[in-house]
Amino acid sequence: MRPNSLHAADLAHMVHQQTDLGAHAADGAVLIARGEGVHVWDTEGKEYIEAMAGLWCASLGFSEKRLAEAAYRQLLTLPYYHTFFQKGHEPSVRLAEKLTAIAPPGLNHAMFQCGGSEANDAAIKLAWYYHNVTGRPQKKKIIGRIRGYHGNTVATASLSGQPHMQADFDLPLGDRFLHISNPNYYRAGLPGETEEQFSERMAAELQALIDREGADTIAAFFAEPVQGGGGAITPPRGYFEAIVPILKQAGILFVADEVICGFGRTGHYWGCETYGIQPDMLSCAKQLTAAYQPLSALLISDAIHAALLEGSKRNGSFGHGYTYGGHPVACAVALETLAIYEERDMVGHVQAVSPAFLDGLGALRDHPLVGDVRGVGLIAGVELMADKAKKEPFPAGAKVGLLVQEKCHAAGLIVRAIGDRIAFTPPLIITAAQIGEMCRRFRAGLDAAWAELQERRLAAE
Repeated sequence: MRPNSLHAADLAHMVHQQTDLGAHAADGAVLIARGEGVHVWDTEGKEYIEAMAGLWCASLGFSEKRLAEAAYRQLLTLPYYHTFFQKGHEPSVRLAEKLTAIAPPGLNHAMFQCGGSEANDAAIKLAWYYHNVTGRPQKKKIIGRIRGYHGNTVATASLSGQPHMQADFDLPLGDRFLHISNPNYYRAGLPGETEEQFSERMAAELQALIDREGADTIAAFFAEPVQGGGGAITPPRGYFEAIVPILKQAGILFVADEVICGFGRTGHYWGCETYGIQPDMLSCAKQLTAAYQPLSALLISDAIHAALLEGSKRNGSFGHGYTYGGHPVACAVALETLAIYEERDMVGHVQAVSPAFLDGLGALRDHPLVGDVRGVGLIAGVELMADKAKKEPFPAGAKVGLLVQEKCHAAGLIVRAIGDRIAFTPPLIITAAQIGEMCRRFRAGLDAAWAELQERRLAAE
């Protein structure tokens, strides 16, 4: 490596997020130089299919000129303004109008932030605020799920069920943040237990937690319709149908984290639509701007909005907001993104190519490393197993998921290893032919990983 190279500067000065920094110091980063459609190229000229759409978000690929032009037009007109102190601007108003028109019923008000973490952090604050204003100040606890992912602020990292994000950060876990099981039926289902029975067991666990803690102490329950950072885990049949009535009965707000699922990813406009959920709040980001600008939205019900109005009267103002929330350039890009989704019928496109995606990955169940494949729309997770017949996982120390990720990278495919589960969320624009090539490269990565594991086994004997 040249001393003055970009890679050397990266090693010397850049702290990479969600990264094994020791491995990074030893191996360096892959630096991406450009993108076109579903492909990206690194600084060494190697081409990849980006099967994660970056971080679950580049829905329209990496070269949509209409979004660049929308940003440029807005930069020339009004490059920045805020939404504090009764000020605002047209792009944010039009976006709020549009989002609430297409949102699940009853979510008629929008707040803007820069990313999904901020949107979910705001939802936590609003849950507390709502209960305070409505005379239930003891309702403070928030329920999340093991392996759930809701962000990286102090509050959202505490809510997320991701141990690696909590170690040594001294987060306020126990007092206000509770967790129930990860609803991964393949991993956690009991012998002979149907998906519906598994869902009932998960619901019974939730009910037991509420009974133990007291419904009058619990403010909200957060769930992704499909768990993204947990490994692209789809809910088992009957899961939300069993969960939601328990929350309603206990007066616990349901917050749907659609940061990954929203805008067509699950084959419907919202994951809530896919799974029949009616939330009290909904957070969205990522595909809201196709990742071309940092923007998120929190959509809230009329009841919560009424509490904000009442609280503002009581306190003299609504004391919450972000400097760049509702940035006019980001809002302009979001409006253009939503227009493209409609004009090109991206939800219809996802529905059309989803069978090729799910069947193509599903065909890899015959591979000796693959235990299970589950997905919906254009999001799926592939479980790696040491012994499929016995459902015996690999030892955590073997890091087989990372091995598969590395071999896929060598084969020109960017995927995400989450433990020993490989996640896929390609750009929504991906074609059936590109899906076929994606699956071919994935099989090549699996084959290379399997060959190395066999070499390790032989060397150990």
